[in-house]
Amino acid sequence: MKKLQMGIFAVAAILSIQSIKAQTADEVVDKYVTALGGKEKLATLKSVKKTGSINVQGTDVNLTITIVQGVGSRNDISVPGNGEGFQIINTTKGWDFMPFMGQASPEEVTAEKLKSSQGILDLQGVLFNYKEKGSQVELLGKENVDGAEAYKLKITNKLGVVSTLFINTKTNYLVRSITTAKGANGDENTEVTYNDFKKTDEGYLFPFSQAIDRGTIIFSVIETNKPVDEKIFTVN
Repeated sequence: MKKLQMGIFAVAAILSIQSIKAQTADEVVDKYVTALGGKEKLATLKSVKKTGSINVQGTDVNLTITIVQGVGSRNDISVPGNGEGFQIINTTKGWDFMPFMGQASPEEVTAEKLKSSQGILDLQGVLFNYKEKGSQVELLGKENVDGAEAYKLKITNKLGVVSTLFINTKTNYLVRSITTAKGANGDENTEVTYNDFKKTDEGYLFPFSQAIDRGTIIFSVIETNKPVDEKIFTVN
């Protein structure tokens, strides 16, 4: 009888610990969503257009990123003296066209890249209503990110794409993300560090600086909820 009671207590203890972890993860997510303006505000974000540039090996590359919630994403890339290219992702297909990298015509992206890129189409972010989206979130503790303490969250979406997100413990902003996807050479990580948070005229909060492996993208203008011709998300 004692062994049975001990076994029951052990199971209860494990379930209790799991419950605490789940609640803690949800508390972090709730604080993050609140810091961005709350659920009602985020739900009204339907389109975003970002204009900026990144310096690559001494050359300023101009970028325009246009996203419509749940529809498509288009990155227009202009390299002075080397032409213009684009990257497009929609719900069923994607294309890359980089003439300055030797491409003569647009090429369809792989199924794996299309799958791992679907999160781009979610303007509210992967943590917003994550349970309704079929995702799972796990709190992995805390880590230091650029000298500041951050919560470390692991999120796995319904497609199996895994991202590690770092939420600053004071501001509750997302300060770094690492997304793992299968590439030609196995699993590949895409890491982005976010800085210079500002609100747009419409009251939406965005990082105006994003550091990636090739440099730092600086956005000069971010527009929200402007009309977008959805034809730009396909290649004829």
